[in-house]
Amino acid sequence: MTLSAPAPKSFDTLALSAAAQENLRRLGYLEMTAIQAASLPAALQGRDLIAQAKTGSGKTAAFALALLARLEARRFAVQALVLCPTRELADQVTTEIRRLARADDNIKVVTLTGGVPLRGQTTSLAHGAHVVVGTPGRVIDHLEREHLNLDALATLVLDEADRMLDMGFADDIAKVARLCPAECQTLLFSATYPEGIARLAAQFLRDPVTVKVDAQHGSEQIEQRWYEVSENERLPAVARLLEHFRPASTLAFCNTKARCRELVGLLQAQGYSALALHGDLEQRDRDQVLVRFVNGSCSVLVATDVAARGLDVAGLAAVINVDISPDPEAHVHRIGRTGRAGQTGLALSLAAMDEMGAVGRVDQLQGRPSSWHPIAGLTPTPGGRLLPAMATVHIQAGRKEKIRPGDVLGALTADLGYTREQVGKIDINEFATYVAVDRRIAREAVTRLNSGRIKGRSVKARLLVDEA
Repeated sequence: MTLSAPAPKSFDTLALSAAAQENLRRLGYLEMTAIQAASLPAALQGRDLIAQAKTGSGKTAAFALALLARLEARRFAVQALVLCPTRELADQVTTEIRRLARADDNIKVVTLTGGVPLRGQTTSLAHGAHVVVGTPGRVIDHLEREHLNLDALATLVLDEADRMLDMGFADDIAKVARLCPAECQTLLFSATYPEGIARLAAQFLRDPVTVKVDAQHGSEQIEQRWYEVSENERLPAVARLLEHFRPASTLAFCNTKARCRELVGLLQAQGYSALALHGDLEQRDRDQVLVRFVNGSCSVLVATDVAARGLDVAGLAAVINVDISPDPEAHVHRIGRTGRAGQTGLALSLAAMDEMGAVGRVDQLQGRPSSWHPIAGLTPTPGGRLLPAMATVHIQAGRKEKIRPGDVLGALTADLGYTREQVGKIDINEFATYVAVDRRIAREAVTRLNSGRIKGRSVKARLLVDEA
């Protein structure tokens, strides 16, 4: 059974509890996106589902609302499992599920991903969990060690299934699926529908409803501009694009780690707040880079395709393709980071003559020709170097010390006298806290935090600065 996406409707039309409906209103969820309107009625009826939609279309809320509706809050057993391709996506899915679960009492969500010690995850599972979000390898690790039990599982979600297949997780997904109860509901979400998805669905889904929403990005949301460059012009052209368009936040994609490092060095030398995200970074450094970009204290994130999926930055102004991906679908995923949630965005691509074949494949996939513009038309816009509005303060205390966002906010506002508007996003992990503050007060705030207290205890704080 295949459904096309209906026109968006109000969440009031769904069979959700009054508390869930009120929570959605508080969160600003007033009208369903196309993928939510198409998939939620079937998912809430308990049907298996194959949902195809572009990234940024609201799919996380679609499966989160469905799995939460099936939970028994008073039963401390894992009743929903979400498999994701990357740690970054798993973290974002966890955050979204927790937001949507506020309507219910004490829904516990645990994240199981690599790059962090098993011990803390094992302890969290031992204390009981309703929902597990994780990457296939780490989930299997906990299953084999018998830390994770799926006997009570009601919902299995395969998020960005095409990406998981690309990364070689087919066998791992199959292994997890075989350990799920026969009556378990399976929800499969994918941006594309390669042959491997059909094989996966045939193995594990029962009479699924198939929902397809336009997989391409509307030209009215994302302005795509292409520039032909020589190899020597490529990196300097990135700076020219930034000077001309002055985007408040930019995600620049490179095909190699070496290119990432080279571009970050060039941009930092020119005074830009730029950081690199690639596979050679230690997990702690990856976490800090992502926190700083998402909270608005870094203007340019230069990344390999490790960040193409799962990285969701609200209001991302621009994507720059420093190199053209040989995979046209990867190109579509890259530019889908901008122009989300009804906003507009810029997608700027640099291509040399030897990349024109890849450009042609992108044109074919998108069903329209590229719009080319001359590099010579890029001129600096007045106003000087655009610096991020925020800076990040790192506090050496986290959940282990029972630090909460309210404690940090209170220390900065009630104790130190800063305004609520001068404090941005607060991220707390096991051992550290990252708080975005107005760039103009950042150094002073660090000094005052180091001589003050949070929750009655002295803390150590420092300002995070750019490092290539």
